[in-house]
Amino acid sequence: MNHSAKFWDRIAARYSKQPVADEATYQRKLALTREYLRPDMLVLEFGCGTGSTALSHAPYVKHIHAIDLSPKMIAIARDKAASAKVENLTFSQASLEELAVPAQSLDAVLGLNILHLLGDWDEAIGRVEQMLKPGGVFISSTMCLGDSLKLKAMRCLVSMGAWLGLLPSLSAFSQQQLLDSLTRAGFSIERHWQPGRDRAVFIVARKA
Repeated sequence: MNHSAKFWDRIAARYSKQPVADEATYQRKLALTREYLRPDMLVLEFGCGTGSTALSHAPYVKHIHAIDLSPKMIAIARDKAASAKVENLTFSQASLEELAVPAQSLDAVLGLNILHLLGDWDEAIGRVEQMLKPGGVFISSTMCLGDSLKLKAMRCLVSMGAWLGLLPSLSAFSQQQLLDSLTRAGFSIERHWQPGRDRAVFIVARKA
C-alpha cells in the first residue's frame, strides 16, 4: 500500500463523520453535475472517498462504479450503500491506472477533489479521455495549488509530510495547466467555475 492509501486509511473513520466544509457550494456542484446526467448513463467516479457523492448521484443514472485507493474508505462507502439499499452502485478498491475499463465505454467520469492528489494527474486525464464515449463528459473539482503562493512556500513541508504518511501527496499545478491538459487530451471546456479565490475549480469537459 502506498503512502497516500495509508494516510486515507488512517483518517477514514474520522473523515466520514466530518460535515461538508461548504455545504452550499457542495450542493451547487451536485446540481450542476446532474444537469449532465441521464437515466441510461454508465458512470465512473475515481477518488470516491466514503461514497457520499456517488450515493447522491446514483438515482439519476443507470450505474455508477466508484473507486478509491483506501480499503477503509471503500468499506465505509459499501456500508452506506447497503444501509441506503442502493443497488445501481458498485464500490471497488482500485486506482484509476490499474482499473480495467474498455475504451469508449463510459458516458461520464467524475474526478472530484482528486486530481491534485495524483502525481500523474496529466496522465490520468488522458486515461479518462480513453474511457469515455465520444460526447462523454469528465466532471472534476480540483484545487489548483500552483496558483497558491501560500502552498508554494510550504511545498517542502508538504512533501515531507506526505513521505511520512502524515499528509496526502499533493501536485501543485495552475488552473491554466489543468485547462491546457484537458484540451490537449481532446476535451472542450463546457463549464469552468471557481466559487472563490484559492477554492477548488469545477470543470465540465466534453470529449469530442
